[in-house]
Amino acid sequence: MVKLCVVLCNAPPEKAEAIARAALEARLCACVNILPQVTSLYRWDGAIAKDAESTLLMKTRAELVPALTEAIRAVHPYEVPEVIALPIVPGVGNPAYLSWVVAETRDP
Repeated sequence: MVKLCVVLCNAPPEKAEAIARAALEARLCACVNILPQVTSLYRWDGAIAKDAESTLLMKTRAELVPALTEAIRAVHPYEVPEVIALPIVPGVGNPAYLSWVVAETRDP
């Protein structure tokens, strides 16, 4: 069974679609949901920062996460972009959808 995951990435709203398209065109994910208007507060350079961002939820094969991370880093403007992979529980969810994710992503 192919292991799947959801990759979470936050990005400036003006870069979110470019990141999504780069990942999709390279077949590194099957789907990207862009959730606009997220307010992120985080520690950076010893201070608390606040930014307007979009959250990207990317469905992919677990073994593609390293390549997907590199594709995100190539387009993302941040020095340290957030890329977090959350596993999808094997066999849990809509089997047709999970099969579609496998079919729409490239073999590693």
